[in-house]
This record gives sequence, structure tokens and C-alpha cells, in this order.
Amino acid sequence: MSVSAPALGASGVAGPELGRLVSRRDRSLFADDIAERDEALRTAIGGKRILVVGGGGTIGSATTSLLFRYEPASVLVADISENYLVELVRTLRGRPEGVGKAELQTIAIDYGGPIVARMLADSPPFDVVLNFAALKHVRSEKDVYSLLHMLHTNVVAHVRFKEALQRHGHGATYFAVSTDKAANPSSLMGASKRLMENVAFDVAAGDASRTTSTRFANVAFSNGSLLQGFLYRLAKGQPIAAPRDTRRYFVSERESGELCLIAAFLAPDQHIAFPRLEAERELQLMEDVAARVLRAHGYEAVPYDDEASARRDAAALSAAGRWPLVLTPLDTSGEKPFEEFVGADETERPFGLASVSSVRHAPSGLAHQALVAKLEALIRGDQANLAKQDIVDAIKDVLPTFSHKETGRSLDDRL
Repeated sequence: MSVSAPALGASGVAGPELGRLVSRRDRSLFADDIAERDEALRTAIGGKRILVVGGGGTIGSATTSLLFRYEPASVLVADISENYLVELVRTLRGRPEGVGKAELQTIAIDYGGPIVARMLADSPPFDVVLNFAALKHVRSEKDVYSLLHMLHTNVVAHVRFKEALQRHGHGATYFAVSTDKAANPSSLMGASKRLMENVAFDVAAGDASRTTSTRFANVAFSNGSLLQGFLYRLAKGQPIAAPRDTRRYFVSERESGELCLIAAFLAPDQHIAFPRLEAERELQLMEDVAARVLRAHGYEAVPYDDEASARRDAAALSAAGRWPLVLTPLDTSGEKPFEEFVGADETERPFGLASVSSVRHAPSGLAHQALVAKLEALIRGDQANLAKQDIVDAIKDVLPTFSHKETGRSLDDRL
């Protein structure tokens, strides 16, 4: 798995215990469905050659770790982070069951670069391709350059990758991870992931026997997440921050891998799976989650509105068993106060599982291809004086459900 911040504090709470603390579930949401479909998973995975792209991150590594129980022939994990891959190999080979008889290989590579196409040309066909490569934070839309990089990774590179898979005969089963923010997208990140769904299902898909995706709840303490930031702030003696009046769904790291297994191998072809979570019971206020994490580490939360005051008081408060919690307004561009999995233009389609449902992908008519060409031109610098609104307008042309509100604020403006 990917390296996480140490969980420091009087309680010694760490790892899976922290996940349960946040999800408030003692047992995996998906455990029964995974157990009941064990034979189907073994048939779908056993003896297969599997390529996992972006497999070093939290969700990718959680999914990869579960593959080996179903006895694949080989698993090649590609990720741009060499350090993530090193830790993944050490974790997999260090656990009691190891990797079984499967061949495990890793390669530190950018899935959007030309070397991947060469690797695919030189490799025997991969039966299964699982794609976790993405930029997935709303802060990635803070400026034109970060935004173009996100769109290149999530959309343009994905198109070229899928074309290379088809050209060289890979990926009869294809899966790409999405996000809840792709439903009724209000952020450019969410819009990029909705476009990514279109790419997954509509570009170079002729040779695939099944293509699926999944939209996610927040993965507790995943790399780069606000919750992981809580642990880092605790370790550094700094205030933690959470947005006011903002509710989020959570799954544990293990649950994230189980959801991807279900979506990749059990969901119907051309469908996007998502967890069945009851809003009344499962949507949690972020400030409440922050307070629970602090209590688990031996501290009581002290709310602050002002970041400077919280920084000033942090040392004295921590010495008294208290910790500053900065409550921020939800005023960054594109942020939603709640999460949803089904868009206004979609209809839920259950497929026989208690813990997971789905929507059917609506073909995009390849309208995004014109957008891809335009994005490539923008990335090359063909348009002078490019503004963020120019990109927003281009995306709105192909995503009528995209509703973006620009506030001029980004997550880099606060703790």
C-alpha cells in the first residue's frame, strides 16, 4: 500500500482502526457481496494477465492487493511514482500470503507518455486493464497550467492510452476509476472525470468485451486527502481545518479496493457502479469527522474561525489536551456541499447486489473528440492569453450538465 502519515497521539489509533472510526462500520460494506460472488471473481481473474495503471496510489494499491487471492497469472503495476511502487512491492511480498504463484512486476512510467505505447507493443496481450491514473483534487483547477495538466492526464492521455490498447490488442476487460463529482459536475475536476468516463466507454472500445467504471465516496486517509492531512498536521503540531456545513460519504481503504473489484468484474458492461449509501445515515459533517479523529488521538477540538489565531494557540492547546480546528467557508470554486452518485440525466440501475448499484453510461457520440483536439492545441500553447473561462466554455459545449461557479478562491488559499 502507499505510505500514510503516522497516526500520532495518546490513543495509538492507526491503520484500519482509523478507517472504521471514520466510516463507523465494523465490517466492510461490500463483504457479503464479495463473498457471495467469490466464484465469479475467481473465473474473471484466475489465470489472467492484468495491467494496473496508476496502481501505486491508495485505491489502485488497495485493489491490486486483493487481486492475488483470485490467482491471476501475472500482474504488472505501472505508476508514475517510483516510491509508491517500492512500498507496494514490499507490502505485498511481506504479508503472510505474499503474492501466491502470480508473477508480480512494476514499472515506473507515465501512462500518458510515448513509452507506454512502446511497452504495450512489446507485451503479450493483457486480458484485463485497470486504470487508476488520474488527477482527482479540486485544487488542480486553481490556475490555467494546473488545469491543463489535469485535463491532459484525465482526458487527452486517456484517449491516447485507449487507442494504444486497441492498436496492440490489450484489455478485453477495461475498467477506469471515476468520482462522485462526475455526477452533475460543478468543478472542473468533476467535469474532467465525466469526460474521462466518455473516453473509457466510447474511445477505441470496439475490441473490449466489457468496459466499466465506478464513482467513489471519499476514501478515508487516502493519499492527499483532507483526513490524511489531519494526521500530518497532528504529527507537525499544526492546526487542522475542515469546511463548515459540508457533508461527505466515506469508505475505508479496503472497501475502496472491494468496490473496484465489484465494478471491474461484476458490474454489467457499459455501466458505472457506485456504493449504496443512505444519505440520512452515511453523509457526515466534516467538522464532526475532524472532532472524532482528534478525540481518537487524545484531544478535544477547539473551533476557530481565524487561521492565524489557531496557529498561534496550537502549542498551548495541545499541551492541555486540546487542538485547534479551523472551520472554513465552502467558497472554493466548484466545491459541492454534499455528494451524489447519479446525475440529473441518469437513472439508477441495480444489478443484484445489496451494497452496489449502477447507472448505464450514455454514449457521448464522440463529441469529446473535437474537445480533445482543442485541449491538445491549448496544451501546446496554440492560443495566446488563455483564460480559465475559455476552458470552461469549451467543456460546457460537450457537457450540458456542467455547472461551474467561479469564486476566485482555491484550496491553496487556506490551511
